[in-house]
Amino acid sequence: MTATISDDALTQMLRKTILALVRRDEADLTSRQFGVFLTVYLTDGPHTVRGLATELNVSKPAITRALDRLGELSLARRKVDPMDRRSVLVQQTQAGDAFLADLRHVMAAADT
Repeated sequence: MTATISDDALTQMLRKTILALVRRDEADLTSRQFGVFLTVYLTDGPHTVRGLATELNVSKPAITRALDRLGELSLARRKVDPMDRRSVLVQQTQAGDAFLADLRHVMAAADT
């Protein structure tokens, strides 16, 4: 039998996670930036600006702005697709891998 977490428990875990992140002395991410980040790191790629816009149901300029911020924080990088120079690939970074690992620790702590 699989244990399920109640809606209230999930909401409280999200609240505790967000509070832990904003209390840190690091840059905050918006919901859209988090959505782009998590999509790039938790779903199969390759990821393009066009594909992210479609998956998140937002405009390409909105994805570009989110990627600008993620790039400033070294959490993702863009690279021209060598197969189609009109397309931009979004890539993971070591800093992004570390951020995701840290996020998992923060979430685990919020779950206790």
